[in-house]
Amino acid sequence: MDNKKNSRQLYRRIIVKLGTSLLTGGTDHLDRKIMSGLVNQVTKLHSQGIEILVVSSGAIAAGRYKLGHGRDRHGTPYKQVLASIGQGQLMNIYDQLFSESGITIAQALLSKSDLTDRAGYLNARNTLLALLELKVICIVNENDVVAIDEIKEEKFGDNDNLSAMVANLVDADLLLILSDIAGLYTADPHRDSNASLIHQVNKIDSRITKLVKGTIGSLGTGGMLTKIEAARLATSSGVSVVIADGREPDIISRIVAGEKIGTLFTPATGIVESRKRWMMSGLSTKGKLIVDSGAVEALRKQNRSLLAAGITQTEGKFQRGDIVNIYDPEGNHIGCGITNYSASDTTAIKGIHSKSIVDILGYDYGSEVIHRNNLVII
Repeated sequence: MDNKKNSRQLYRRIIVKLGTSLLTGGTDHLDRKIMSGLVNQVTKLHSQGIEILVVSSGAIAAGRYKLGHGRDRHGTPYKQVLASIGQGQLMNIYDQLFSESGITIAQALLSKSDLTDRAGYLNARNTLLALLELKVICIVNENDVVAIDEIKEEKFGDNDNLSAMVANLVDADLLLILSDIAGLYTADPHRDSNASLIHQVNKIDSRITKLVKGTIGSLGTGGMLTKIEAARLATSSGVSVVIADGREPDIISRIVAGEKIGTLFTPATGIVESRKRWMMSGLSTKGKLIVDSGAVEALRKQNRSLLAAGITQTEGKFQRGDIVNIYDPEGNHIGCGITNYSASDTTAIKGIHSKSIVDILGYDYGSEVIHRNNLVII
């Protein structure tokens, strides 16, 4: 019977991201009834053999409510205090709710710096995969107590991007981002009565980005802009993404069963191996290369290396061996790779023939700025 049920499921491993506005029901505290309904849906899928990790917001809101303070205090240290207090409250509720079904839960607090290093990335991956194998449901959150807002490279910035990183880490099939937003619309539905829901996006390009205004709620930290950023990262790793309204009845089970709800972002590529997922995560990206249309065709259609002749512009301070993002002339992100040359060297040789590199620099590290074996094209 179980095998029959599983055969009808489209996804084997899913990440469910639960936003603050959803978990609080729009109030200033965690709504246990709402959380119970969501946990019951996760439990149901878990009993069918589907592997699930939960990325949960709500710690700061829980901490603020526990202290009884208003919203007039701001700043990173205060938010870190609230997260420290609220994390225990959040996990306590989850533990009670999952225990009712006899399910053991775990907690994983991640910061961006933990995953920037390749070894840290693999350690986190191995731990999460081991928990899945043990049928433990892990509740993941950013380690706000040590993550610093002002140092952007040390912080994911919101749990939308964290959820995409977790999907990347564990080779998930589906990332389900649930909040009080029904999906991506053609315009702001609060301001335009003619706005309609976009049911499927096959490519996140500049046209899609322009639709997004990135509004930020009073309790949460991520608007639609961060959800699109998360979808871009996840789909580039071969993960399907759905943004939907978590208040819909039985929303998780219905989406996992294939019902078309919210906005589906289809994978931009097939399953990508772990090393390339790490490269695409953006955690260690140091710079940016803009290439011409000829280079785009060579990279995408001919599986070529990136040569200096195809580079039109460089940005950032990167060294030889760093990961850089690659963009086409229209500003669309087409991939990333490990560069053979520093930012200053690349600036000096951009647009020239490979044979002239040694004449300009006085040395060379090969004819390719990025070798095809160190490239990921999306």
